[in-house]
Amino acid sequence: MGAMTIATTGLVLEATGISKTYGAVVALKSASLAVRPGEVHALMGANGAGKSTLVKILTGAVRPDGGSIAVRGRQRTVHSPAEARHGGLVSVYQDPAIIPDLDIRANLRLTETRLEPFRHWLAEFGLADLDLSSLARRLPLASLRIIDLARALAIEPDVLMLDEMTAALPANLTERVLEVIGGMRGGDRSVVFISHRMSEIGSVCDRATVLREGETVGVVDVTAGSEERIVDLMLGQIVEQVIPQAEHAAARDETLPPRMSVQGLSQGTRLHDVSFDVHPGEVLGVVALEGQGQDELFQILSGARRPSSGQIVVDGTSVSFRHPADAIRAGLVYVAADRAEALLMQRSVRENIALPFIARIGRWGLIDLHREGRTVDEAVSRLQIDARAGNEVRRLSGGNQQKVTIARWVAGGVHTMLCFDPTRGIDIRTKQQIYVLLRELAEAGAAVLLYTSELKEVQLVCDRAIVIFGGQVVAEIDRADADEATLLHAAYHLQSGAALPQELAATAVEATGGEEPAAATHEPEVPA
Repeated sequence: MGAMTIATTGLVLEATGISKTYGAVVALKSASLAVRPGEVHALMGANGAGKSTLVKILTGAVRPDGGSIAVRGRQRTVHSPAEARHGGLVSVYQDPAIIPDLDIRANLRLTETRLEPFRHWLAEFGLADLDLSSLARRLPLASLRIIDLARALAIEPDVLMLDEMTAALPANLTERVLEVIGGMRGGDRSVVFISHRMSEIGSVCDRATVLREGETVGVVDVTAGSEERIVDLMLGQIVEQVIPQAEHAAARDETLPPRMSVQGLSQGTRLHDVSFDVHPGEVLGVVALEGQGQDELFQILSGARRPSSGQIVVDGTSVSFRHPADAIRAGLVYVAADRAEALLMQRSVRENIALPFIARIGRWGLIDLHREGRTVDEAVSRLQIDARAGNEVRRLSGGNQQKVTIARWVAGGVHTMLCFDPTRGIDIRTKQQIYVLLRELAEAGAAVLLYTSELKEVQLVCDRAIVIFGGQVVAEIDRADADEATLLHAAYHLQSGAALPQELAATAVEATGGEEPAAATHEPEVPA
């Protein structure tokens, strides 16, 4: 972290006019953050507002396009996490930044962490007996999160940044983390705290900076009743902007059996007794803030992860999946937010679309090229993919790549489509095309389960929505009532109109069901 000029300010951290774009996607327009010594400062915003991007810029993981950063009045240029760490800025993420194939002692050496203060903080969290020669991958995920936090505290940073660090922690550890954070108030060091749980914000934070669409839109003193003001800032002015351009009538017929029924689905500490039905002709929305269990739900339904308990019933038949191919055979097809996850980037549009149904258009090992071409061309035309089918997928825009991931299932026939934030990071015109397509699929009898981080999409596309908080369904909202304010209140588990269930405490467990966490890699945030 290089020093530049000295400013006169009583702030421990001051970021001004921070901007960052990824191609056509604007992550931050003009974000500012001012943190006083000895305060716990909340950084708030809906999904995609730019919170994580700002933290990564402040801690050197991402280079900004513009703006300035000052630590204790001295202007700084941050080139790497190591420079930020030496300059007093340290972050802890929801996914621990720990290398799984190294033992804990080796991980500490990577950040030049001293053993004595590290062990002190481990003891504070109840891990005094931890064997530092243990391989990281053999430890429970909750323990790795605490190790990551203890390492950050041992460095004694000027500003400790916690980005959803408490998400999915057991209740006992969450409570202890909040006690430690609260104990730092009034001292010389500060905390920047990101959490989607308003109860946590209210219990430990002094002030909150609110981001919306990459800009700082307000700073609020956290007091009784400030939750409504924070939510209002996150939403902005709502003036009929959610009303769909074209009304759609629900095509579902609830006299028919559900296309997919999920009953009591649980997965370790991530999901708790999740149940819902999706009917033929219906688009069911899933609304959840970051880290509330939606990732695990879609991974289970798409065959990428196995549940701890519960049942999935597809067209009246109970199914279980060991592999994504099993889910596809059962009629559940998956559209991911990350196009690179689903596509063969070096292959052509035609090959990518034809891949899932290639066995059905061949005989004796020979592919019927005429039939393949006709089917692919129909899908390309229907989705208005702006490229010749012979082009490599990597040469397409992000929006057209996403349309290819959908086209491959449309070409093969769709019974139930699982869409995980399919419009993230694509242009408005392509979003509208995907909205129309999802409605057309539903009206043709398919069932669609749609998670979206853009709350306005619920009324544009869905017939109803379920809201997940803390790994459990806490609300079901019909489309007519699913405006942004109602959804955001439900997602934050706040009262809005009809009373919502009491806040769900995370199950207090010490392990994570035997899962072995992968190494954390914090990529640039590309918001929807």
